Amino acid sequence: MEEKKLGIIAGGGSIPQMLIKRCQEQGRDFFVIAIEGNASEDLVDSSIPHCWIRIGQAGTGFKKMAEEKVHDVVMIGTIKRPSLSDLVPDFRTAAFFAKIGMKSLGDDGILRALVKELESEGLIVKGIHEVMPELLVKSGVLGKHKPDKQAYADIKRGVEVAWELGRLDVGQSVVVQQGLVLGVEGIEGTDRLIMRCKDYKRKGDGGVLVKLRKPEQDMRIDLPTIGIRTLENAKNSGLRGVAVHCGNALIVNEQEVIDYANKNNLFIVGINPADYMNQN
Repeated sequence: MEEKKLGIIAGGGSIPQMLIKRCQEQGRDFFVIAIEGNASEDLVDSSIPHCWIRIGQAGTGFKKMAEEKVHDVVMIGTIKRPSLSDLVPDFRTAAFFAKIGMKSLGDDGILRALVKELESEGLIVKGIHEVMPELLVKSGVLGKHKPDKQAYADIKRGVEVAWELGRLDVGQSVVVQQGLVLGVEGIEGTDRLIMRCKDYKRKGDGGVLVKLRKPEQDMRIDLPTIGIRTLENAKNSGLRGVAVHCGNALIVNEQEVIDYANKNNLFIVGINPADYMNQN
């Protein structure tokens, strides 16, 4: 069965490039809408069908997808959360914000509203895991290093905090060391969270990064993601490892990440939060 034309709404990071390559390898028709200030400047060239838009130019984006006869849409890559004053929205975007209201402007609220808006245009919104399922984090220990008893205790504490953080639609990640919460993720993102926690680390066993999908988070948007930079920052900040939501989060260049962890005495473990929240 022939796959329908795919629209790729591309933010930052390497996954948009991976998805473009996948479409090229499979011979799937696609069109890229690259978000200025977010997508890498070398993401596309003249050989790749694309357009660049500001984050406030939803009207242009919808028009181009209609002109290109896009059927399915994947939103992938990091998007820096703009303030309303930064948007300078076109009419279509202004109407969108007026409709959803200010109360929807949480991390996920605005994205869920955008999915509904895309669907109202007759588009089918897909998750990257539906197109590239191999990116999903597997369950269990992924490298040769395993968490010890203290690390598992820190993971449990991290799960409890990260779950509540996500329930409030704030962030996906928390850093815990020896039972103490060194930091929780806000608008700055996971990399900066890890780096600032370096200033608060205590003597003894290093901390753990716990990264979970939010309880009400749509699997099609903004899934938790780790990659080589996550592990590099973890090492530089004195962390011992990373626990990430198995089947609900992405790992970019899995083998490269595992190799780095193996060489630097870091663990990576795919976890089911329910297993930790049900413990005494």
